[in-house]
Amino acid sequence: MMTRGNGKIVKLQREDANTGPRVTREDWLNVARDILVSDGVAEVKVLTIGERLQVARSSFYWYFKSRKDLLDALLADWETTNTAILVRHCEMPVQTITGAVCNFFRCFVDPELFDQRLDFAVREWARRDGSVRRVIDRADDTRLAAVAAMFRRHGYSDYEADARARILYFMQLGYHALDQSEPMRIRMSRLEGYLLGFTGKTATPEEVETFRAWAIAEASR
Repeated sequence: MMTRGNGKIVKLQREDANTGPRVTREDWLNVARDILVSDGVAEVKVLTIGERLQVARSSFYWYFKSRKDLLDALLADWETTNTAILVRHCEMPVQTITGAVCNFFRCFVDPELFDQRLDFAVREWARRDGSVRRVIDRADDTRLAAVAAMFRRHGYSDYEADARARILYFMQLGYHALDQSEPMRIRMSRLEGYLLGFTGKTATPEEVETFRAWAIAEASR
């Protein structure tokens, strides 16, 4: 049996009556994540996931203590796949701030890095759960701190680094919240202007052409 999890095809093994469940913890998480993104947290139910995996509900308890344990694992997974990846890209060594912002942009071009649909599903979940809202707030603080630190490393004052970090980060989230569907070639035609606007610096032609070629190729995969 095949199912899609986090944009990837995952092969599932059926339950074996003698040896126990043959689906993995990651299989349960993948299907739970898909349901969270497509239908919301209220539909992330053990029975529903088990039916999609075609295994007995009891096999869930090989990996999770409860539905809450599964939801906690989903949140931890989100922080790893989104927050940690964004922070890591902000910390990549590079000679110029425009190059650093291109590294930041990579997270939002490559769906294997930053899962935008998952990010907004978790934010929607937070509207109904105060504890998740607190996790979101901490994640946003962590992300903003990483972007601000990126600017400071390239000579910006604390005040300007904080302001530019907020402009860059919130614009990027807003761009995807509006579900913009412009072709990547059109989007990349504005790259020089975006970099100048976000940093106040002019990118080198090499930086622009390298990132533009990568982004267009990535979008066409």
